[in-house]
Amino acid sequence: MGLAGIDVVYACAGLGALCAAVLPTALAKRPLSLPMVFLTAGFLVFLIPLEALPDLDPVRHRGFVEHLTEVCVVVALMGAGLAINRPPGLRAWATTWRLLGLAMPLTILLTAAAAGWLLGWPPAVALLIAAALAPTDPVLAAEVRVGEPTDEKDDEDEVRFALTSEAGLNDGLAFPFVLAAIALTAASAAGWSTDGLWSWVWSDVLLRGSGGLLAGIAVGRLLGWMFFQASWKALRLSEHREGFVALAVTFTAYGLTELLHGYGFLAVFIAACTIRNAERAHRYHRVMHAFTDQIERLLTAVILFLVGGYIAGGGLAALTWRGALLGLTLFLVIRPAVGWAVQIGGRAVGKERAAIAVFGIRGIGSFFYLAYALGEADFAAPARELWAVVTFTVLLSVLVHGFAASPVTDRLDRSNAAGEEQPNATGEERPSTGAREL
Repeated sequence: MGLAGIDVVYACAGLGALCAAVLPTALAKRPLSLPMVFLTAGFLVFLIPLEALPDLDPVRHRGFVEHLTEVCVVVALMGAGLAINRPPGLRAWATTWRLLGLAMPLTILLTAAAAGWLLGWPPAVALLIAAALAPTDPVLAAEVRVGEPTDEKDDEDEVRFALTSEAGLNDGLAFPFVLAAIALTAASAAGWSTDGLWSWVWSDVLLRGSGGLLAGIAVGRLLGWMFFQASWKALRLSEHREGFVALAVTFTAYGLTELLHGYGFLAVFIAACTIRNAERAHRYHRVMHAFTDQIERLLTAVILFLVGGYIAGGGLAALTWRGALLGLTLFLVIRPAVGWAVQIGGRAVGKERAAIAVFGIRGIGSFFYLAYALGEADFAAPARELWAVVTFTVLLSVLVHGFAASPVTDRLDRSNAAGEEQPNATGEERPSTGAREL
């Protein structure tokens, strides 16, 4: 890239940072979202015939895509964990457990079946695309997730809480299925194989999952003690009000867990929740959350701008009508139907249940999973077609959910503000909770 190209990068970076600061307030209560704006901006800029613009081929630059999206996801997970006010528990988080334990595996199974039927892909490829697209994204779900930390543990409405906690946990829990796809293509690129099944269950599901959970708890408790209770003042960082410490927590939890072969995504979210529980009402949580939110917005702006440029440069040229139909099927049928069904008899009722089912936002995490898997194994499908299907599904989610998020959450907020009470699964009246603004 020449000097002109560097100047273009500087100009776009500066304008993008300004927009990332201005747009959240400017777009509040409007049927638009920050991801929509930056994706459109990237699309328009890359339509300009300038030689200085960078090459955005994710096949050639797979490593760059993997690590950029990886950083964005882990920062978003830290912010989500710090923002949740509701203490963890079997009953309090009942909707989350249903979404994780039932909705996500069913979504992966049905999406893989649809991919095999529509596109004729081998089982390993179908499983990969299903696992990559299954999780609710913690980055783009910012449009419908809880706001900043508060002192009240019961002030979160069920929709925002469920989507935030689901997005925080399911990135780590989708990883075993991505690893299963990698193992399957290595064992039998064109068919099914049960070789290594028990090894996958023991190693990739149980050991790595429990490793992520325990590492997150350990890092969270140690740092929580240091921040709030250490006798040496220099270690009590809560008194220093340094927001960038949130990045120290994020990368410490992620890096150590990955070194121990656990799931780093899971560890980051667990560490954030554990630190929050160490001193729930302390204002330092707001400082760290505000910093992670700013970093997340900047990274989201960069990635969505580049995605828009990739689309403008022909990124969807490899998309077939069958691939588009797969994305539409997941988006319009599988996630809403499964998300609704698993909540029957749960805490969420009526409009809440519908909103949770529909807002299974697909986003940055899907790009990471695909980039990671393609770097680990050769799959029996064109890489560009896989990128096109994932990009189309994320584009669909950005546009539809971006338009719908504000109107839907506004309507739920008005219902809560009006003091509506709806019966829960036990027939008792469940008082509505005041929702905070996005």
